[in-house]
Parts: sequence; structure tokens; C-alpha cells
Amino acid sequence: MPGLIRGMARTAVIAGTATSVSNRVSRRQYNRWSQQDEQQAQQEAEPQPPPAPSEPAPAAAAAPAAGDDRIAKLQQLGDLKAQGILTDEEFAAEKARILNS
Repeated sequence: MPGLIRGMARTAVIAGTATSVSNRVSRRQYNRWSQQDEQQAQQEAEPQPPPAPSEPAPAAAAAPAAGDDRIAKLQQLGDLKAQGILTDEEFAAEKARILNS
């Protein structure tokens, strides 16, 4: 009988310890998630600064220059074809090369 009582006591201690650890882990997780939720809410509430106006300007300026260059090349190509210097096949090949570059 004493062995049975000792076994039951051990089981009770182990179960109590497991319950205590489980509760402690649950509380820590809850606190962590609460802090994360609060931080996320603060970040969403803070206004975001607008992007610097100087950053997009160079990209925007470069795009029309490249487009203007293509248009100029295509116009020269059209003039050469109109003058009869280029054949239809040469015109089509050169046009495709300019547009794909």
C-alpha cells in the first residue's frame, strides 16, 4: 500500500508541475501577443512620412530621354525607308531591334 500511495503522490506532483509550467507558458505567450498587437496598432496609427520628392525625379527624367531617343531613331529609320535606302525587310528588322532595346 505505501508503494501505491507513493506512486499516486509522484503522479500528482508531476501533473501539478506540468499544469504550472503550461499556465506560465500560456501567460508569457499572451503577454507577448498583447505587446505585439499594441506595437502594431501604434505603427498603424503613426502617419507615414511621404517619400522624398527627389527620388522619383531622376527615374522620371530618364524615361522620356530614352523614349525620345527611340522615337528619333524610328523617325530616321522611316526617312531612310521613304528615301528607298532601306528595304521593307531591313526596315522591319531594324525597327524590331530599336523597340526591343
